[in-house]
Amino acid sequence: MNTPGPLAPNSSSATRLAWLIVGLLFPVALLNYLDRQMIASMKVSVMGEITDIGSEANWGHMLASFKWVYAIFSPIGGYIADRFSRKYTICASLFFWSLITYLTGHVSTFQELYWARTAMGISEAFYIPAALALITDFHQGSTRSRAVGVHQMGIYCGVMLGGFAGYSAEWPDFGWRGSFNVTGLVGILYALPLLFLLKDAPRRILEANETLEAKPSAWAAARELFTNLSFILLVLYFTLPALAGWVVRDWMPAILQQEFNISQGKAGVSAALYWQGAALVSAVLGGWLADKWMRKTQRGRIYVSAIGMVCIIPALFGVGNAPALDSFALAIASLVLFGIGWGFFDCNNMPILSQITRPELRATGYGVMNFVSMMCGGGADWGFGFMSDRGVPLNMIFGVFAGVCVISVALVLMIRPRERAV
Repeated sequence: MNTPGPLAPNSSSATRLAWLIVGLLFPVALLNYLDRQMIASMKVSVMGEITDIGSEANWGHMLASFKWVYAIFSPIGGYIADRFSRKYTICASLFFWSLITYLTGHVSTFQELYWARTAMGISEAFYIPAALALITDFHQGSTRSRAVGVHQMGIYCGVMLGGFAGYSAEWPDFGWRGSFNVTGLVGILYALPLLFLLKDAPRRILEANETLEAKPSAWAAARELFTNLSFILLVLYFTLPALAGWVVRDWMPAILQQEFNISQGKAGVSAALYWQGAALVSAVLGGWLADKWMRKTQRGRIYVSAIGMVCIIPALFGVGNAPALDSFALAIASLVLFGIGWGFFDCNNMPILSQITRPELRATGYGVMNFVSMMCGGGADWGFGFMSDRGVPLNMIFGVFAGVCVISVALVLMIRPRERAV
């Protein structure tokens, strides 16, 4: 039997370390999504200066390329984090994507911008699977959904800050290039202290609720994951709402600006601030509720996530119909409801994954989830640009997204946690 040491799972030092890990990763999550979101908010300025972008379809293709390479490299990054070190995977990812962010501020052609965003997709792909797996390593059972929810708050803060980039792009002495330069330098500078402060979870913490096994080969990991029916259901559940999620995140600033004839700055803030703010609050609330519900049933996190998905369905109908009704208020209210649902959904994906897979496969599993989700999300971005060029009504597009989310509710309720899952 293991003798409890200073990092025994129930000790106060272990609890402090577990939350310190979340605190250290919070700004990394913020930068991860700030660097992604800024370009959506600064679309008019970027296209105005880099004139050879040319069309909405090209812009959508550029957004899609980020997602597609992100998708391809997510399982690779997850496997590296499972096989070797979550800490070093996270720190290397932060350094390289921040360097690419800085270099993005110096591009002058569409091809340079395209390849910069593609390279950013590769470097950012290694972060999320490793970070969420590290958090679930340290947070056992009673705090797992809350801890993931707090980390996801960093993502929402990043998207909200990215929404203000439309204003910074209009500053004469700063512009869109200044936004990339500053955020890139901040990430580069944070990577060094993070390397010394971040820790991989000691084995005795991992063994508190799990029987650890040998780290599998890539083939064995793939075979174990893809013969797990609950994992397949979770991949589908994780992917289908992301079709709408990525379009809302990447295209909503342009939609609001065009449909309601408002400035680039106001559109960027309105598209990000309200729904991300709602998601920020609901991620913490959903995490708390899921952890509490888990005391009564192993399906507690599944039920909370399903409630979130039910909120997303009417929100998508509202977003799609607001322009036709000429109601900016309906658009904002729908985005808030979307954010509430998204927070409940987002804070429980990795905790649910932890209920159906063992620790040695969690970063890999989340990488696979990202792969499928981002590949489809890239197609949604490109497809949305294509349909916009051809005048397909917004209410028709978002109505289809809402129907897809109805299917998602059924999928998550079919997932069966393991008996000893925490």
